[in-house]
Amino acid sequence: MCWLIAVCFSVSLHAQKINTDLLKAMKARSIGPAAMSGRITAIDALVANPDIIYAGAASGGVWKTENGGTTWTSIFDQNPMINIGAIAVQQSNPSVVWVGTGEGNPRNSLNLGAGIYKSLDGGKTWKMMGLEKTIVIHRIIIDPTNPNTVYVGATGNPFADHQERGVFKTTDGGKTWEKILYTNARSGVGDMVMDPTNPNKLFVGMWEHRRTPYNFKSGGEGSGFYMTLDGGKNWTKLNNQTHGIPKGELGRIGLAIAHSEPNRVYALIESSQNALYRSDDGGFKWEKINDSDPETIKGNRPFYFWDIAVDPKNENRVYGVFQMISLSEDAGKTFKVIVPYNGVHPDHHAFWIHPEDPSLIIDGNDGGVAISRDRGRKWTYAEAIPIGQFYHIAVDNDLPYNIYGGLQDNGSWVGPSYTWQNGGIYSWQWQTVLGGDGFDVIPDPNNNRYGYAMWQGGNLMRYDKQTGNHSYIRPTADLNTRLRFNWNAAFALDPIDKKTIFYGSQFLHKSTDQGVSWQTISPDLTTNNKDQQKASDQSGGLTIDITSAENHNTILCIAPSPVQQGVIWVGTDDGNVQLSRDGGKTWENKTPRIAGLPKEAWIPQIRASSFSAGEAFVVANNYRQGDMSTYVFRTKDYGQTWTRIVDDSKVVGYALSVQQDVVEPNLIFVGTEQGLWFSVDDAATFSQWKQGIPSVSTMDLALQEREADLVLGTFGRSIFVLDNIRPLRKIAASKGKVLEQKLATFEQNDAYLASYRDADGANFMADANFVGENRNAGARLVYWYNKKQEPKKENNVVAKEEPKKKKDKEKDKDKPKEESKDKPKPAVSPEAKKDTVFIRIYNAENKLIRTLHHQPDTLGMQVMYWDLCEKGIRMPDSPKPKKNAPDSRGNNVFAGKYKIVFALADAKDSTFVTVKNDPRVNIATNAQDAQKAFMERTQKSVTRLTEVTDRLNEMDEIAKQIQNRTKDLEGKEFAELSKATKAILDSIKTKKELVTGKRFEKQGYGRPYQVTPVGKMREVFSYMDEKIAPTPSHIKLLEDFETLTNQVIEKVNKFVADDWTQYRKKVETTNIPLFKDYKPIDK
Repeated sequence: MCWLIAVCFSVSLHAQKINTDLLKAMKARSIGPAAMSGRITAIDALVANPDIIYAGAASGGVWKTENGGTTWTSIFDQNPMINIGAIAVQQSNPSVVWVGTGEGNPRNSLNLGAGIYKSLDGGKTWKMMGLEKTIVIHRIIIDPTNPNTVYVGATGNPFADHQERGVFKTTDGGKTWEKILYTNARSGVGDMVMDPTNPNKLFVGMWEHRRTPYNFKSGGEGSGFYMTLDGGKNWTKLNNQTHGIPKGELGRIGLAIAHSEPNRVYALIESSQNALYRSDDGGFKWEKINDSDPETIKGNRPFYFWDIAVDPKNENRVYGVFQMISLSEDAGKTFKVIVPYNGVHPDHHAFWIHPEDPSLIIDGNDGGVAISRDRGRKWTYAEAIPIGQFYHIAVDNDLPYNIYGGLQDNGSWVGPSYTWQNGGIYSWQWQTVLGGDGFDVIPDPNNNRYGYAMWQGGNLMRYDKQTGNHSYIRPTADLNTRLRFNWNAAFALDPIDKKTIFYGSQFLHKSTDQGVSWQTISPDLTTNNKDQQKASDQSGGLTIDITSAENHNTILCIAPSPVQQGVIWVGTDDGNVQLSRDGGKTWENKTPRIAGLPKEAWIPQIRASSFSAGEAFVVANNYRQGDMSTYVFRTKDYGQTWTRIVDDSKVVGYALSVQQDVVEPNLIFVGTEQGLWFSVDDAATFSQWKQGIPSVSTMDLALQEREADLVLGTFGRSIFVLDNIRPLRKIAASKGKVLEQKLATFEQNDAYLASYRDADGANFMADANFVGENRNAGARLVYWYNKKQEPKKENNVVAKEEPKKKKDKEKDKDKPKEESKDKPKPAVSPEAKKDTVFIRIYNAENKLIRTLHHQPDTLGMQVMYWDLCEKGIRMPDSPKPKKNAPDSRGNNVFAGKYKIVFALADAKDSTFVTVKNDPRVNIATNAQDAQKAFMERTQKSVTRLTEVTDRLNEMDEIAKQIQNRTKDLEGKEFAELSKATKAILDSIKTKKELVTGKRFEKQGYGRPYQVTPVGKMREVFSYMDEKIAPTPSHIKLLEDFETLTNQVIEKVNKFVADDWTQYRKKVETTNIPLFKDYKPIDK
């Protein structure tokens, strides 16, 4: 399938290529959150060492812990598909791990897959092993006696008929596959288990299931209960008459075999009367055990969770794994809920019990991983797995700004993009503002204490994040009109009149009073197909499931123009693109004009351009009808004509989001099911942004305009922030020419003299907590480095695409095949020699205040940080700097505009950084001048004191040289000189101790208090960067420092004039010319 084919990730500018590896310094920050984690679909662990656990996320990759869940590492990010359905560890050689992609519990928001992967080194590297067209793999079982034999249970695509589903088997470690069980084109594996004592005996529940955009049905003729005794060569379809399973149409079947008694098999069977069945003879005869339990059986949702598990040491102890976890101690006759909706997150999808120690249970649910070590009585939560599934993302204009978003099954949240606190971004810095499934969360632009959030099915609230108060503001209609709200209902804030909000059902609703009252400003903007509106009455098939998830003929997105009042775009879930140019008075359906738009495609997002009222971008996807292609369209004339600007030849994965830059129109970002893509040539070509961002479902994008940050709301890896996209703007504006320069700079963000404090919460958290990546303090400086390397002839980073060359087999021998396939050769190797780039910083008076050095490790974009400090002065008794050494760190600079000049040999470029005071701190107008005077006065005394120690050190060196020269000489004069030298060295030591204090060699903690100039100097420096004018206490301290310094200078000057001069005369009588003349040091 074309959407799964890996494409090169280099950008083409006018038939030329740019190696995007050269942008790796602009790595996006993963900020979490992880407090609410996300949906876990698969778990396996090492039986011999259960501290090693693998957890698969529905759309967030594979995570591994080697310490029982204290810390977790993402190990699957290098692959083009990270939607996980199954994991299996080869217990005989636990370095071998299999991963199947595609989520096997097909809810409305499931994530599809692309085959099976294998690792031979515990997840460090992976190789694609085929089965790409299965789309969803739900089970993997490895033959414990022959690990080259592996069974794969493929559920298949729930949205389309296809034959690549059922049970597949390999006997050669995945090189080849054979389909050994298949029923029809819409049926796949709902569950599969193997007899632990007989690897040739397997049970499979085949499941017919079909989803449409507006309904789903579980059950059909393809469903069935199958058993094989010969490894899949022959299968027996179990039936009612012979085996005792229910008559008629079957749905999903959940299976479990008791390890302690393999003849005991349990089957949770969906039929006209859902029930738990049990076999005590190895699966040949079955008995209905329970059809009445209100939670485990009757209240369950088979399409989403229909699992059971058996204690491996007790065949009568059975766990029901569904919204909650229940336990039976009597072989399924009765159940008791042991994990309710509170405590551990509900909705459980993966359940691993240690086969030798059943007190150890690992649970995967919609909120992450939970671990019990007492058979489910108490649980710990894995706090460091950031796999949140965000539907929408938004930002405010606070400083630092906040990020808002709603999560699948995890509510609505607000948290910091970065903090002025020590450490990273912690889970407790996020605040929930509404429960349920979260979607759009939009702060009130006039006061972000308040905002708008919703839960599924259109339940809109206005929240107060300070008090927790909520107002229910969902629009209403007359008794004869039923409003249809999507699971993910559309909400928008008017970007021009920010008191106006819009909300979408099948109609567009408008409020100008924060949702207190609403006006309906449109007719039904959907296709209003009555046949597609029955989910609210009959969704689910054999088992009814009505949650608003299948609500249809609804508005999905609303996009008011930021350029012209009254221009409003609307997209629906049944393919309509509607436009009003008069504030909703009249509407025109533009869908017939969009050539190539599939009929009744999903329109999840429309972006109205910031440059022209007639320009808009329309995102469409049609995977819910089996079409995996990519669709993004653009109009520049109010929808009269359209261009498909993104298709399968440009990106990988169906489209989910789009964002045109608000400053540079040629810069366009697109989020797909497989990552973030960007164009710097007005959508002529696209490249995947892999710097810090895996191939994750990128559901929404937001621009923080003040800071030029691109914020990604992903459906599987929480939130990423791409700081300062201005370099990409310059690349786009220059049509790539800036990259031909040896050295180039870009517009930089403002920098703040921010005060940092310790974060709230525990001070010593150990290792189990997630810590999101914070911004570094200081000014972030970005520049382009492209020094041409000799003697290479091809030395531009922008070059025509070369013919394919023979692969370097030695270099690629250990890589997975797909990793080394047809990658474009960079025109320049990213590896660079260690050149030194000089960064000179000038203040507003054009005075050089600091020189920094930076040595690029590679060619391309470079990121470094200036700590907002000026050049430091040398401290007393410190070594003199080497020639061309970078300047040491001094005091903080003051607020103002600073010129930053980058230089490399004959190449030079410059930019500016505006340094601002901490906006949280009120600084008096005269404080800066007073601070500057205080600093200059301090530096003067420090410089004089350093001159004292330099002189004493120099004299000490001279005296020691004399001591060395004369130690072996005989005669009275040399004996006297030796005695005088020892005396002068003792005197020098005493004078140095006047400056720095006596050194105590005795062991122990702490040192006796001494009053010295250096001690007072340190106290003065502790006050140096205060945000207020120096106080009388500060000034008194400085005066004390000056007094002590002057006292020392006076004593040293006297020592030089008296003792040192006499010593010099004595030495010079021996013709040893080592002395120099000293002038008195100024006081």
